[in-house]
Amino acid sequence: MSLKKFSQEDYDNWRMWREDRDPEAGNRIVSKYLPLVEYVVHRLAISLPHSVHRDDLMSFGFNGLLDAIKKFDLDRGLQFETYASWRIRGAVIDGLRQSDWLPRSVRERARKIEEAYAILEQEKMRSVSDKEVAQFLDMTEEEVNQTIVETSLSTLGSIDEPIYDEENHQTERVNMILNERAELPEAHIHKQFIKDTLAQVINRLPEKEKIVISLFYFEELNLTEIADVLGLSTSRISQLHSKAMLRLKASMTRYEEMIRTI
Repeated sequence: MSLKKFSQEDYDNWRMWREDRDPEAGNRIVSKYLPLVEYVVHRLAISLPHSVHRDDLMSFGFNGLLDAIKKFDLDRGLQFETYASWRIRGAVIDGLRQSDWLPRSVRERARKIEEAYAILEQEKMRSVSDKEVAQFLDMTEEEVNQTIVETSLSTLGSIDEPIYDEENHQTERVNMILNERAELPEAHIHKQFIKDTLAQVINRLPEKEKIVISLFYFEELNLTEIADVLGLSTSRISQLHSKAMLRLKASMTRYEEMIRTI
């Protein structure tokens, strides 16, 4: 976070918290960023079953905010809102996973559907239909769609979820957030290639899925607002979002595998 964007009061609070762990300064920082928890939870909650209680999500998210405040390094040059959003989001996802809200059998079906998207779209070089995926897996279209609805959370990632670099060294997603003011040329090229790859994949999405991705991630509408725009139910929008994310994830997995072979 650039210090130039701090008010004097904000700067004093962060300084007192970082240097002395002053509890009052910490409380003021928490109060300032508490609406960020509500924002992140609201965006996640719409995609989840009604059986998941909002109070639980807020509790997970609040813990994520506290963790972000505790670990945030002013000297890395990151926006605190960006860093905290990742931590809050990751804490909610981790909390839900630990509560084991999704049966193992459903997770296994979701993994098979994701693999089917990767195989079929690589083979056909286009987006595949629900019918094609169902036939490939010897499932009905209803079973495929119901699994996607039930596993909407699996299309999200946690910031603490381990990932591996080209030398198979384990790291965390948070460590992949770069200081853009000190970006190396090769990192810029790599990031631009990822953006180009994603743009190509998004462009191949079925029209409704493409619109949902655009409105959700670029216009920052929530799923209810997107449902109003498209005249569809929120559950249908959630399903379209999950399908699109499975396709994107499958395509980026192929990209990562290709990079490792270079």
